[in-house]
Amino acid sequence: MTLASAAVVLTISTGACSRPATQTTADSAGGPLRIAVGIDASYAPFFVADQEGMFADAGLDVELVQFGRGGEAVDALATGQVQLAGSSDTTTIAQLRQNPSLRAMYSYEVSGDYLKVVLRNGVDSAADIRKMGIVPGLSQISTDRYLQANGVPAGSVETVSATPTDMPALLDRGDIDGYVLWEPWPATALAQGSGHITAVTGDFDWFYHHWAITTEPWLDQNEGTARAVARVLVDATARVESDPRTAAAATRTAVNVADDQTVTAVDEINFSVENLTDKSIETAQSIVDFYKKIGVLSEQPDLASAMLLDWYQEENK
Repeated sequence: MTLASAAVVLTISTGACSRPATQTTADSAGGPLRIAVGIDASYAPFFVADQEGMFADAGLDVELVQFGRGGEAVDALATGQVQLAGSSDTTTIAQLRQNPSLRAMYSYEVSGDYLKVVLRNGVDSAADIRKMGIVPGLSQISTDRYLQANGVPAGSVETVSATPTDMPALLDRGDIDGYVLWEPWPATALAQGSGHITAVTGDFDWFYHHWAITTEPWLDQNEGTARAVARVLVDATARVESDPRTAAAATRTAVNVADDQTVTAVDEINFSVENLTDKSIETAQSIVDFYKKIGVLSEQPDLASAMLLDWYQEENK
């Protein structure tokens, strides 16, 4: 869910679809359609669709490829290692400089509850923070919004860049005073007794979105396949919302996340395939403005080209 940084990256190797295709291969280049996903419960619709045979029932030969960070998944699109990916809006926008051919087709989840502010025991408010751990990308912008909402001046808090898996240990050692991350890292801090949750991002009016993304060259040649995947995700997101226990079992099998964490995540995340709209452009522009402020982006990306407004609505016409 984050963009590339100088920190050591945790990368998880591929996970494969257990059911073969029932029709022709989905990728015009031959072989299975490879979709990049993460390793947490926010990717539950993909895991359900894979393990329940929903992709295969739609005639799609799909292989899910797991990455520890969303930035690597987006990079994999550029190299052709995967053809589609699930990625946060913040990660995708940050990668537009390196890969302007990225295309966001629709959103399949949104939440202001899944990302949580974790502070070290003994640190009770934003005013007490001296060091915050960040994972560049979604965690970084969420941290900025949290500090800004609590009146903490920019630059008054030192940031320590690390991977999500490093954060609980850094907190436990006192190397950082807090972090803003998705599960299971907030729950890990609670379990080890080193931190407490003080807020969710919705408390300061910040909501992340996950987009289904691809590249323009692939989409030009495989639009029918892309729309077939969207139809599967419509059903898979509905399945996750209506049956969190099934989502939990699929997620546990795919990435070994405890069932109770996924059930909680389903309660915290709104899973639904939705078109990108003019409002999506406004939110994306606020992310661009942040990246310009910190020097990640030096030029305005072409959001109008990268974000395919009402793309799925056209599918339903």
